Amino acid sequence: MPKTKQQKAQSIESLTGGLKDSKGAVFANFQGLKVSDFEALRKLARAEQVQVQVTKKTLVKRVFEDLGVIADPKAFQGGIVTLAGQDELSAAKIISNFAKIHESITIYGGVLEGKFIDASLVKNLASLPTKQQLLSQLVGTLNAPVSGFVNVLAGNLRNLVNVLNNIKEIKA
Repeated sequence: MPKTKQQKAQSIESLTGGLKDSKGAVFANFQGLKVSDFEALRKLARAEQVQVQVTKKTLVKRVFEDLGVIADPKAFQGGIVTLAGQDELSAAKIISNFAKIHESITIYGGVLEGKFIDASLVKNLASLPTKQQLLSQLVGTLNAPVSGFVNVLAGNLRNLVNVLNNIKEIKA
């Protein structure tokens, strides 16, 4: 059953709002995916606060025109599912990991900072560490010189204790 103009307008408004509010979005082909698998994808996305929406190519084209994104969704083969996340990596990570398990998913590309990026860049984004991982690496790197200095100072005290223990054993 075809959608009414009002339903199409709501879809366009919803997708436009989702893409404006998100820092990163990914577009993929979901055809050939079982309903239970698609629901699993939605559940994963909900857990990461990523919005999932299935939209027709013509409506995605209108959204791209409204947002000034230069891409032609009509070149995409099959149906389009849009994942839009609050950060740059979450949508890319979810769909890339899900595509490893389900071969029927094809990543078309995404939108990052208002510009269209191709599928290879989406996969590269998915391979990057998260913000929390980067922060923990930074803290570890900043803490390394201090830890090394403490170990050097503790080494001198250990050596002194060892020398005193050896002197004690020799005298005893």
